[in-house]
Amino acid sequence: MQKKLCDFAIGETGKVTNVLSSGAEGVKIRRRLFDMGVTPGASVTLKKRAPLGDPIEITLRGYQLTLRKKEAKMVVVEVEQ
Repeated sequence: MQKKLCDFAIGETGKVTNVLSSGAEGVKIRRRLFDMGVTPGASVTLKKRAPLGDPIEITLRGYQLTLRKKEAKMVVVEVEQ
């Protein structure tokens, strides 16, 4: 099942399948996510969510990364069962 990273529950794990982009700002964010290691095939786990839901903390490639909800909405992940 595929879902966006912003919709993950704490502790949920999956593999990145796509990083979406739309418009000039979306392309900049996509490039920044790629530079941080959020690329197709990377395994991600949601570790923490701020009290109001933004930002979120994920584990990716052996390190913790904090993303804004706006950035997490662009990441499509295949959920591991």
